Amino acid sequence: MHNLVLVTSKKDIFSQFSNSPIEKLLEFHNLGRAFEDYTKAEMLVGMCMDNRKQLHIPNNFAYILRSGGANFRNNEFKVSYAIAIGGVKAFALICHNHCGMVNLISRKENFISGLVENAGWSRHDAEEHFWHHAPQFEIGNEIDFVLGEAQRLRFRYPKILIAPLMFNVDDNLLYQIEE
Repeated sequence: MHNLVLVTSKKDIFSQFSNSPIEKLLEFHNLGRAFEDYTKAEMLVGMCMDNRKQLHIPNNFAYILRSGGANFRNNEFKVSYAIAIGGVKAFALICHNHCGMVNLISRKENFISGLVENAGWSRHDAEEHFWHHAPQFEIGNEIDFVLGEAQRLRFRYPKILIAPLMFNVDDNLLYQIEE
């Protein structure tokens, strides 16, 4: 089991995030730090597309990418754009508890029938679509996945500070993950 560390004061923030946009993110969201004006993004936030999560951050502070399960394997060009063109030096990779991409296979029938009923797909096409994409988007355990994704992205972008975090949908707070 991984140790989740809730930020309830500035002293709780891991030292590797000191004086970085990650520290500011944790202060804005968890500690109610007063918003500042930003004209340029300081960081990239990558998080799940889940509608239960909303970050408390100032306008223009961050580029935000959303992908099911915080899985950015197929979104690297967007990550690269934020780094190359946007000039960001930090990336908060945020998973959350109760994620729909965990045990995705258990949602197969709902997925297929939802495409048939809501989108007008044939059952055959919906099944093929599920089986073609589900293995790529299944994440297993949220925390294990985000830690692995952080390691993969650190290898890809070695000069970028990458922080794996967890959003708790029960209390709407961000937690640091001890690696």
